[in-house]
Amino acid sequence: MPAFDPIPGNGRFAYSPIISRPLYRWPNGARLAVYIGFNLEHFAFGEGLGACIAPPSPQPDVLNYAWREYGNRVGAWRCLDEFNRLALPTAAIVNTALYDHCPELPNAFSQRGDELIAHGHTNSVRQSSMPANEERALVLGCRERIARYSGQAPAGWLSPWISESLATPDLLAEAGYSYTLNWCHDDQPTALCTRSGQTLWSIPYPQELNDIPMIMGRQMDGQDFADMVICNLDEMLMQATLQPLVMGLALHPYIVGQPYRLRHLRRALEHIARARDDGHIWLTTPGAICQHAQQVA
Repeated sequence: MPAFDPIPGNGRFAYSPIISRPLYRWPNGARLAVYIGFNLEHFAFGEGLGACIAPPSPQPDVLNYAWREYGNRVGAWRCLDEFNRLALPTAAIVNTALYDHCPELPNAFSQRGDELIAHGHTNSVRQSSMPANEERALVLGCRERIARYSGQAPAGWLSPWISESLATPDLLAEAGYSYTLNWCHDDQPTALCTRSGQTLWSIPYPQELNDIPMIMGRQMDGQDFADMVICNLDEMLMQATLQPLVMGLALHPYIVGQPYRLRHLRRALEHIARARDDGHIWLTTPGAICQHAQQVA
């Protein structure tokens, strides 16, 4: 037989089938932890990356820039009304450029007691191509800036465009972060190894239950996306009778904050609120999930 060399692995965690893990419960005896990740993002005008509703034009690409900016000016506030009406906690995933552009927006989530998660400075750039010293300055600077404006340093990180260098988990642990949302490989928290020996937790963040890949990538309409959220919750509740699970919902206000999509999202949010009120789920934040995972590890 031919000899094959092992292919490169990630070096951060070993393979573990979900059917063979220790059992535990979330607070209040729940088996399913649910969180809403609400992405608050700001994009440079006339340069850089950004989701597009139409084919990109030569810069300045006014159409796509203005469509994304709708989320900060209108969509986020409409979604916030729904979060308040249903008393839903969120994890506000924040580009720190918002503190220059519209500090009212991240401050509104901070003032309602939501967890703030660092999301780079702007989604116009990826950190994966940054030199090590520049990436280190980014993760440290975002943590310090959120702490200065909100009064509490973020425990979690989500890279713009889920972009990592080979050293990103190491830099996050060394900067004082407790967890990352970059990895979508599991339905339970995973302890990641880092070069300092500190554990960096991976808290599941969805790339399926996420409006960008579903609505923008697969061109799913708002009604079907809401149905998807409801079906995902109901199925994970059934699966969670076997072991504790985490369900994240990733939302972007320039997408789900559009009026016709918000009308359908409201139905999905009401379904989540009913599951909370009936005691079927632990409706929480990634930071609280991380803290619990640290306690039961």
